[in-house]
Amino acid sequence: MQKIDKVILGDNQFFGINHMSQEKAQQLGERFRELKDIIAVYDYAVENGINAIMLNSNDRAKEICDYFRANKTRYSDISWYPSLPYPHKYANLVAEKGIVSAVNEVIFSDNSTKGLLSLVAKGSSALLGQDAVKIMQMLVDIEIKAFHDLNIKVIFLQNIITDLLLGLKAKIFFKEYADYIRKKYNVLPGFLTMNLPHLVKHFTEWGIEEVVICSSINKIGYLMSPDIKTYEETLKNIDKNKYQIMAMSVLASGAIPPEDAIQYITGQKVNSIVFGASSEKNIKETTQLINSYFN
Repeated sequence: MQKIDKVILGDNQFFGINHMSQEKAQQLGERFRELKDIIAVYDYAVENGINAIMLNSNDRAKEICDYFRANKTRYSDISWYPSLPYPHKYANLVAEKGIVSAVNEVIFSDNSTKGLLSLVAKGSSALLGQDAVKIMQMLVDIEIKAFHDLNIKVIFLQNIITDLLLGLKAKIFFKEYADYIRKKYNVLPGFLTMNLPHLVKHFTEWGIEEVVICSSINKIGYLMSPDIKTYEETLKNIDKNKYQIMAMSVLASGAIPPEDAIQYITGQKVNSIVFGASSEKNIKETTQLINSYFN
């Protein structure tokens, strides 16, 4: 199984997301209205040795990816970790236009003729046959288009989808998703979750292996279900040949001092840390802490 990067820059800060403070979220959203301000932060990351980016397939992903494609020589060492789908986009489309119009817009917008015919062939049989697996494949193909010609290492399924399917014990969907990502895109399948212990338990039972699992892991139990103790026990016994673990929300949206946060997380059995930061100072400080504690 290909090894994932040790340090990855996340993207919540660029899109006005802060789970602890709506005021901070709004400030971030205003600060990063212009692409150049986002790119400046990516440049800070690269200058401090970070060569991996996690990016949600939201409305701005294409312009960010377009920039990196246009400057590929400068950013040749960057690995990409897209997460999809962007659930708010679909929710808003359905609310605004209804389910039929929303599906039409998603399928038929911004597709080349060749790609469109492929999607129509796949999508028509899926929609007529109520085949959830084909719909999943179709949506993956649509969402991942923004990342074409970039060095993708893992394609993540968003936690809102992962945890919904986990609650439904949808074994077939998880297996089909993992197989599709491997075969179609030749990269590692990844799953974001807010319940790592439950996901690992079921993946072990179902024989779903060689995947990346990304979950909130921190010393105060922020966004961790069911609790820290269960997480620590799961991580202690994890088979690292079957599962690579990526920790997110390690700073708990700023509630934990950086050194305390990194010291705790590097004491757990994790392979990687993804964090969001909006200043050169915070990127440099966090990266240095990770490198000093993370063997």
